[in-house]
Amino acid sequence: MNVIARPVTRERIAALPRKEQKAWIAYLDRSEKQKALDKQTLEDEQSAAGNTNPRHAPIGRSAYALGVEHPAEWYASAEALEAAHNVISYQVADGGWSKNIDMMSHPRAAGDLYDADNLNRFPDPADFDKPADPNWHYIATLDNDATWMQIRFLARVAAALGAAHRNADAAPVRASVVRGIEYLLNSQYPNGGWPQVWPLEGGYHDAITINDDAMTHAVEILYAVGQGAPEYAFVPRGLARRARPAAQRGIDCLLKLEIVENGVKTAWAQQYDALSLEPTSARNYEMAALTSDESFPIVTFLMALPHPTPAEVAAVRDAAAWIEKVEIRGYRFGSGDFRADRSSFEGRKLVAVEDDGPIWSRYYQIGTDKPIFGDRDKTIHDDVNELSRERRNGYSWYNSEGVAVLAQYKTWAQTHPR
Repeated sequence: MNVIARPVTRERIAALPRKEQKAWIAYLDRSEKQKALDKQTLEDEQSAAGNTNPRHAPIGRSAYALGVEHPAEWYASAEALEAAHNVISYQVADGGWSKNIDMMSHPRAAGDLYDADNLNRFPDPADFDKPADPNWHYIATLDNDATWMQIRFLARVAAALGAAHRNADAAPVRASVVRGIEYLLNSQYPNGGWPQVWPLEGGYHDAITINDDAMTHAVEILYAVGQGAPEYAFVPRGLARRARPAAQRGIDCLLKLEIVENGVKTAWAQQYDALSLEPTSARNYEMAALTSDESFPIVTFLMALPHPTPAEVAAVRDAAAWIEKVEIRGYRFGSGDFRADRSSFEGRKLVAVEDDGPIWSRYYQIGTDKPIFGDRDKTIHDDVNELSRERRNGYSWYNSEGVAVLAQYKTWAQTHPR
């Protein structure tokens, strides 16, 4: 059975070594003050706008639209500027954004809610994802490509407008990017990690979150800012100077989080207890385990570092060895037609197919490297075909992204000896 993750609390901080407590208490104080400010800002806005019936944001995955690569000139277009204004309207007072919002269709009206109603579709009083406050859930977050994607998109728009000498148009976009970067800096834990939600929400949302590449993308943004990447050239120097060591603390934390099995480093878990740094659970069906999905982007990021340290090189080599070790051949998950599988009586299943693969399980048991799978009732299984049809169809239990990562690693390893 899966077990619930522990939040960051004052009681738990009091059990830390005395020299660590001050930084964590200051962090918790900052989080609580910011949450109160976020709520008060919304209330003030509602009062000023006379909005007595605030609506949730429209549901959508605009992060995909924001992530589309356009020609450089497009980012200075009227279409891009309109999209940027829409995105800015959904920015929370703390500088972050909520998730699962269609930010492309129209701006947020004054006083409307920041979120798209992210409550669980499967209500259960004992559900790991039951929010402490149903009216304040995932505000703001790095989950589902939120916040980092908006920062990157707006930075590209701001850079393009600046290059076109349209400083008046660029000014509010630049200001939004700066607030987003400050959000990343403020939400970083003292040990270098990031929670899924900040200000802290409690529950598994307080865990250091690798899931959805949340922490990896936070590090990438701050690294780019700190290195003076062209799209962030407008960022104030003082902020860029803060971003550089913050990115390095994030990288150092990732190196520390690489899981050791029998004295050998392997890969990463999906989330970690923020205080103990032990792998932990998230939702009912997300166990403490090694995960391929989130480890692949970490390896890719580390390989992109221009001058990796010996520790960074070793982390990549150890992870690549693990990725090769746990690949699965001779099997396929589903028929290859996801829509057909979803409508079929049995749904997706793992089937033996000669010469198919390689594929990777999303989760591997720590210590044995055996694939494991979780169901909505918190049970943990060794066979994906034992899961309920709803969970087999509703989650990415296998992937093939390791093929591209190992191909990139083969080239990288030639110029980065251990």
